[in-house]
Amino acid sequence: AEDYEIDEKQRSVTFTEKGNERLEAMLREAGLLQGESLYDAVNISIVHHVNQALKAHKIFQKDKDYIVRGSKVVIIDEFTGRMMEGRRWSEGLHQAVEAKEKAQIQPENQTLASITFQNYFRLYEKLAGMTGTALTEEAEFADIYKLNVVEIPTNRPIARADADDELYMTAAEKNKAIAVQIAECHRKGQPVLVGTVSIEKSEQLSNLLNDKSFWRDVAKSLKARANELKDKEADRKKEILERAAYIEELAIKKTPVPHNVLNARFHEQEADIVADAGKPGAVTIATNMAG
Repeated sequence: AEDYEIDEKQRSVTFTEKGNERLEAMLREAGLLQGESLYDAVNISIVHHVNQALKAHKIFQKDKDYIVRGSKVVIIDEFTGRMMEGRRWSEGLHQAVEAKEKAQIQPENQTLASITFQNYFRLYEKLAGMTGTALTEEAEFADIYKLNVVEIPTNRPIARADADDELYMTAAEKNKAIAVQIAECHRKGQPVLVGTVSIEKSEQLSNLLNDKSFWRDVAKSLKARANELKDKEADRKKEILERAAYIEELAIKKTPVPHNVLNARFHEQEADIVADAGKPGAVTIATNMAG
């Protein structure tokens, strides 16, 4: 880490002075350095590719920024969670990621023409659309596309109850609390949709739901909590013991909490998973591609 500095916010990584000195020595030893120093103009290209390789290893994460399908590295859209087939990072970055993953290294794409989404949409004579999030972007639709946004009220009153935020010291504690909440909803027959920010996070939660030892620990903890209650809290004690008994049943099942995972890995099953998501007791863990 003394050789480079990472800026997570800017998603950048740069060599320190010590790192540049070490890089120069390594390139010279390998016979790849031309001129007298790393900073000579003739070395601009190789320094650029080394920086891209460092970025590929330290900034770009598998199953978050991209997935590997066969021998190809496929980009994952950070906003939708979907695979971006045919899209490639430029300036040698995609090749650096391919080398990192030991995938087949493809030649650099050449851009012959480009157009912004805004200008592309303006080529159509008529524009219209429907989405649940249009109102928040009303100003953009008006300024760029000269379109009005009309809010259509729900057919029935909104039944959703918005709970307060809950904060946890660690991600592990948060995931455990989420898993227990999922189990409670599943027990009541409520369908559950859990949104995650990456493939990795969705699969971590999936693994926890399948972890029998975790559910045994939860049941044990609930029993201990029930035993600490006083006799006058008999109803509360009974409720907790019933939850503990249900959790114990989960721990002996082949699949403790049946669920589906919807992310870029399983995009082929998207239609089937979404169709089942609203069924009683269904549990769906999804990246934002489900939005």
